[in-house]
Amino acid sequence: MTVTKAHIVEALFGKNVFNKTESAQIIDSLFEVIKKSLENGEDILISGFGKFSVRKKHQRIGRNPHTGEPIMLSEGRVVTFKCSGRLRAKINGDRG
Repeated sequence: MTVTKAHIVEALFGKNVFNKTESAQIIDSLFEVIKKSLENGEDILISGFGKFSVRKKHQRIGRNPHTGEPIMLSEGRVVTFKCSGRLRAKINGDRG
């Protein structure tokens, strides 16, 4: 199952701290801060969760998956994510 923004809003609402409108506004604000920071090339570090970084990709030769012919891929920026050690341990079943 894919977790959507609506699922996150529902989970926050389910904690009985905020109503649904407030929960949606908080999530929208959070995502807006994250998007703006990444657009500006800034890293996002969330302790215990992981780090989002913007990396520059140089122009390079790729391959058309349908024909197998080489094509030139333009340079650009991509977002990468590296999870924290704590999150990695929980994903792998370590509870310590």
